[in-house]
Amino acid sequence: MAVVAVAQNANSVAFEQQKMKQALEFGDKTVAANAMYSIILLEGPKSVYKDSLAYLYFNDRNFISCFLVTNDILKTKPENLDMMEMGAISLESMGAAEKAIEAYQKLFAKTNTNYHAYKLAGLQFGMNKFEDAFVSIKKADKLPDDGITKITFQVNKNYNEQVNLKAAIAYLEGIIAQNLTKNNEAKLSFERAIKLFPEFVLAKTKLDALNAEIKQ
Repeated sequence: MAVVAVAQNANSVAFEQQKMKQALEFGDKTVAANAMYSIILLEGPKSVYKDSLAYLYFNDRNFISCFLVTNDILKTKPENLDMMEMGAISLESMGAAEKAIEAYQKLFAKTNTNYHAYKLAGLQFGMNKFEDAFVSIKKADKLPDDGITKITFQVNKNYNEQVNLKAAIAYLEGIIAQNLTKNNEAKLSFERAIKLFPEFVLAKTKLDALNAEIKQ
């Protein structure tokens, strides 16, 4: 009887896997998610399909469900960096800034990357935690860069600009410095951002405005 039960369970899992595969091929994410839930129930709480479900929700921008799934996975896999990052991005996208800051602090402590330090600084700045943000962005500036990561800035309603991460870090450092009335540091940061990315529209605008303010 035990052998029969195991065989039936395996057949059920295989059936749901096929259903999920076909649903994904046909772009039906709802059916794919339902199949993943069935597989998780059949395989138990340690099923790897929990990870697949988190990715599915994340790619579909269903950030509430993504956060709930990643949060559940991290209870048993606290070192899973992908789940930590998706959870942090989900919190940020949901507008839960304080929780997102906590999540990025934990993530940055694990990865020590300039991108995660930059994200942390941006969230802290958004919460008017200027001193904390300044510390974080300084850390980001000192860390190695992969030379690949780009940051998108909205210049106006019709134009977005993709900027390399090092220039984006310098730009954010300048904005934070301005809010701390460190205008000389801000000027140097904006100049560095433009040097790193000569077409950086927002950095040029900020620098021009700052120079005009200093002259006055």
